[in-house]
Amino acid sequence: MCRSIKTLRPPALPEEATEDEIRAAALQYVRKVSGFRAPAAHNREVFDRAVDAIAEATAELLDGLEVRGAGAAREAG
Repeated sequence: MCRSIKTLRPPALPEEATEDEIRAAALQYVRKVSGFRAPAAHNREVFDRAVDAIAEATAELLDGLEVRGAGAAREAG
């Protein structure tokens, strides 16, 4: 597990995750899975494509999640 990837959905975040937060999580994931902090030039394109795909999938996931009670907690706060 990537310990530096934080939960990006309520109630862990009081508001929606930003594009920067989603991309940072995707980057951490790709770094962990690939074993590269920064890829060599010959791996840069595939590395960047993976980050883009994971960021897109993460945004889609977060948009589709229904977190029960999160709306009530935000309205009460």
